Amino acid sequence: MSPYAARASTSSAQPSARRRPGGKREIIGAVALQGATELAVAVRAATAAADGPRARVTALARGYLDFAERNPAVYDALFQLDGGLAYAQEDTPEPLKDAFAALLESLGEVARDGVDQGMFTEVFWACLHGLATLTRAGRLPPEDTERRVQLLVDRLAVV
Repeated sequence: MSPYAARASTSSAQPSARRRPGGKREIIGAVALQGATELAVAVRAATAAADGPRARVTALARGYLDFAERNPAVYDALFQLDGGLAYAQEDTPEPLKDAFAALLESLGEVARDGVDQGMFTEVFWACLHGLATLTRAGRLPPEDTERRVQLLVDRLAVV
């Protein structure tokens, strides 16, 4: 290791995930929490001007996928990497709960009668996550994203 690299990896001027146990995990968790806040803002902004339930769900899907595409590292911290955060538990941090609430606000109103709104939101979210992840990985052609969004809305949302 060069002297510069050795100095850079132990400098007190920069936080280093290698200096303390759990450091990398804590950084990922912090990025995920900030990302959850940003995702909630993005979803609410996308749906704010939409007129009617169907338009809100379509706007939500587009806003979510746009967020995932524009923020790949943050999206990974939120949903792919271990940040040591509890999801769907009593001790889930508030930013994660609020990001889910932002989805539920629009999706709950289009769940079929007798369908648990929370579970419906989880299923719709899982579909969006699959679209985001598979498109980013090159498994789904991005030029068909809008058609996929329309199919998802048409088949799952009752309006």
